Amino acid sequence: MSKIFAKKSLPLLLADASESEKGLKRTLGSGALVALGIGAIIGAGLFSLTGIAAAENAGPAVTISFILAAVGCAFAGLCYAEFASMIPVAGSAYTYSYATMGEFVAWIIGWDLVLEYALGAATVAVSWSRYLLEFLHKFGIHLPQNLVCSPWETLKLSDGTVINGGMFNLPAVIIVILLSLLLIRGTKESATLNNILVILKVAVVLVFIALGWSHIDPANYTPYIPDNTGKYENFGWTGIATGAAVVFFAFIGFDAVSTAAQEAKNPAKGMPIGILGSLVVCTVLYVLFAHVMTGLLNYKLFANDAKPVATAFAKTGYDFLQNGLILAILAGYTSVMLVMLMGQSRVFYSMSRDGLLPKFFSEVHPKFRTPWKTNLFFMVFVSIFAGLVPVSQLGHMVSIGTLFAFVLVCVGVMIMRRTMPDIPRAFKTPLVPVVPILGILVCGYLMYSLPGESWLRLAAWLALGLVIYFTYGIKNSKINDRA
Repeated sequence: MSKIFAKKSLPLLLADASESEKGLKRTLGSGALVALGIGAIIGAGLFSLTGIAAAENAGPAVTISFILAAVGCAFAGLCYAEFASMIPVAGSAYTYSYATMGEFVAWIIGWDLVLEYALGAATVAVSWSRYLLEFLHKFGIHLPQNLVCSPWETLKLSDGTVINGGMFNLPAVIIVILLSLLLIRGTKESATLNNILVILKVAVVLVFIALGWSHIDPANYTPYIPDNTGKYENFGWTGIATGAAVVFFAFIGFDAVSTAAQEAKNPAKGMPIGILGSLVVCTVLYVLFAHVMTGLLNYKLFANDAKPVATAFAKTGYDFLQNGLILAILAGYTSVMLVMLMGQSRVFYSMSRDGLLPKFFSEVHPKFRTPWKTNLFFMVFVSIFAGLVPVSQLGHMVSIGTLFAFVLVCVGVMIMRRTMPDIPRAFKTPLVPVVPILGILVCGYLMYSLPGESWLRLAAWLALGLVIYFTYGIKNSKINDRA
């Protein structure tokens, strides 16, 4: 039993990081970290799932859903900041938990991160496909209907065209394949490129808010909180909670900030500012964005619409700007998918180096020096989900996986305070255990608010992970070999 709780010592962790990352330079200030967070956060969650949450769960009160989700993120973000500043190396919640809570918890978080990164990339790919289809549609280019959506999905274009199911979503599959091949060849992200993409994404949001505000129809806000239909997740206050769990996907991106801890000039200051600063900026933008979108159109019209921004913006009369808007969204989506696919490959690469997964996942290409077999594996895995699963179902799966990871991080901070009280902490989560407990309660409540199917899928996924761990991981763990 002690083997499953074996921990990776901080000296060993720092040594591995130094070897694998070649001593990354600390060049990122607080502003760059905030920009990094905004760049990773703004994506499909805002541009697609906002409409779904409004149509199916919260109505115009989806703005309240965003605030509730942000509160849960704030508590979890404070806990992330302590981890990142205490263990200032490139990594993720998997790395932190291995050093503080042991191998078994690290495995659970690492396995759970597949739901966040891999299925997150699939969700963005489906949304990317919707906006591409809308863009091509405007120029009279019509792809075969059986190749633009999954068999269990109804797709509605802004001109009223309705597509009731297809064979699979070919554009979503193609973009996943192209980005995976690009990652195999190797990519380098620069702060300059990221800042350009951040400016582009924020510009899209600001243009939408500024131009759409004067076209708001107050009648679309009545009723602001639609009456519950009798089902927990359909409107009313319980619908708002479910909506918060759905749009929680829009706040995914804290990992991107925390994994940059080794490159932060001052982790004690930069980590909390980067994590919480990006959260504050995005929350304000999200609430204003959702307010305008549900003011332009009645929330019911966003049902089965995975590209609600284009649909709502059409009501402003600024048709000449719509193509540029869609192109900017496509560019933003592309960068998010690239980061998610890269992040997933790094998690599996780390787990494989620790012996918890086969060596296949940590084999490096002799020329490009990338974990190319892992990239190929997830190219296939993500493509299957992107091609066959509706975006709303993918969003639910990603949200529950991320919320679960956040709960474990909050638990980890409390455990770490009791078991490792003397380890230097550049940043300390305030009011422990109050803040972690509130994070657990809020994130747990949002998980409870998701449909039962999401829980069944999470349970099935974790069960599969446990089978792999106890039949392979625990027997091949390198940390247990050292012991």
